[in-house]
Amino acid sequence: MIEALGSFIGVFIFTFIGLFIAYPIMMLFARLLGLYAIVEEGRCHVYVLFGKVIAVLREPGLNFLWLKLGPQALIVNWLGRCHVLDMRLDQQYLRSQPVNSEEGAPMGIGIWYEMVISDPVAYLFKNADPQGSLAANVSNATVRTLSNMPLAQMLQNRHPMSQAVRAEVSPKSEEWGYRLGSVYIRKVHFRDVGMIRQIEEKVVNRLRQVTSAIRQDGANQVSIITSTAERQAAIEFARANAMRPKIVGAALQEICADAEVAQAMFEILETEKILEGKGKLTLLPKSGNLLAQLMAAAGAESAPLVMPAKGK
Repeated sequence: MIEALGSFIGVFIFTFIGLFIAYPIMMLFARLLGLYAIVEEGRCHVYVLFGKVIAVLREPGLNFLWLKLGPQALIVNWLGRCHVLDMRLDQQYLRSQPVNSEEGAPMGIGIWYEMVISDPVAYLFKNADPQGSLAANVSNATVRTLSNMPLAQMLQNRHPMSQAVRAEVSPKSEEWGYRLGSVYIRKVHFRDVGMIRQIEEKVVNRLRQVTSAIRQDGANQVSIITSTAERQAAIEFARANAMRPKIVGAALQEICADAEVAQAMFEILETEKILEGKGKLTLLPKSGNLLAQLMAAAGAESAPLVMPAKGK
């Protein structure tokens, strides 16, 4: 049991030393001796020896330098140099490039463009700063091709402007090993603060005028609709008032054809008028001695009550 445990510990220590210490050291010496090189995705290795480019590796993966460089692979990592370039698509945005319109308005143009390395050797040795040179070239081309354009065209037609800048820059960028991709004019704005304030005031005033015109037009429409409705209502009321006497007269004529019905109707109407009125009604008897009856009633109420004595 103890011997098995000791052998297991020995194998574990040997494996640990082999995998985590010996193997990385061995692979490091293999790379230094130029046995292989690993090219990552989107990267490019350019090997230079004694001022001369001897190999360009673009294919990602494991590359055996002895098969590509021959005996030079043994000394390229010691006496030469390996340039690792990023071949992926890159983007940049230039803000507010100064441009004057045909009318003399100071405008600013924001331009966005893509670039990618097309020739690694030209990128390394034909220009010390290809990215900065490309940005300067795009800026100069923007100012040169878009100046003195009509203001309306500058504010509306961005696609032709982008194509003009790209056509101006692309030939020169190819010489530096930098291929220009898509170019897009993203923003066109005024650079003069006073002009911006004036435009804002004009827009605000115009909006106020339009708002007032809309309100006035709405009020006029409402007035027209109201007057039309009132006129039609007045016509209908006048027509009804004109027809009322005719209808009432025809009804009365039909009622008066029978005298008893007419008398009963007039009595009912007279009674309704009396009941609807607020006057007081006093009923009198038919006999003429009303004054004597009132005096007798008043005397009866004021006379004392006399009771007869017992035994008399």
